[in-house]
Amino acid sequence: MGDERETADFWFDPACPWAWITSRWMVEVEKVRPVKTQWHVMSLAVLNSGRDLSEDYKKGLETSWGAVRIAIAAAQQAEKDGEDQSEVLGRYYTEIGTRFHHEKKPRERATFEEALEAAGLSTDLVDAANTNDYDDALRESHKEGMDLVGYDVGTPVIRVAGSAFFGPVVSPIPRGEDAGRLWDGVLLVAGTDGFFELKRSRTRGPVFD
Repeated sequence: MGDERETADFWFDPACPWAWITSRWMVEVEKVRPVKTQWHVMSLAVLNSGRDLSEDYKKGLETSWGAVRIAIAAAQQAEKDGEDQSEVLGRYYTEIGTRFHHEKKPRERATFEEALEAAGLSTDLVDAANTNDYDDALRESHKEGMDLVGYDVGTPVIRVAGSAFFGPVVSPIPRGEDAGRLWDGVLLVAGTDGFFELKRSRTRGPVFD
């Protein structure tokens, strides 16, 4: 594929299982199409602030703050160190997402520290989970992604070739050329002027295999 790869900006919240599946699909797409994913952070807690939600969903949102705050802190530290922020975010997302969704580990300090260490990042970043010092930057990153698609959708948001969209929502993770064909189709519909929605009811939950 050489260096002629198109950038696909991807906004994620590590807490979302559907975004996790889509992110792993993007990893597959990179193997078969000339695409490079640039990782960015959004927040389901910010998105759903003030909305009428079930108590269970509210509790889930309350525990989602830690991981996204750490992501922002990691990106800021990468910038200070002259590292690629997207590459650092990608490593962190892979490790925290694996622990959340495959290993079903709780959203707590020990899990965050384990993910940071596995990603080759300082475990001192875990302290960001319990402070609002990073919330302004988090909201700015969140707004950048959501402004592209509107606020009646969630995560992930992808921007590529002048188009932006929510999703795709898919389960299980498409692999190999199946991933590439889905990418081709998504680009086709997303690049069609006036195209807004294609949807059907889900008949299965998230499958991470």
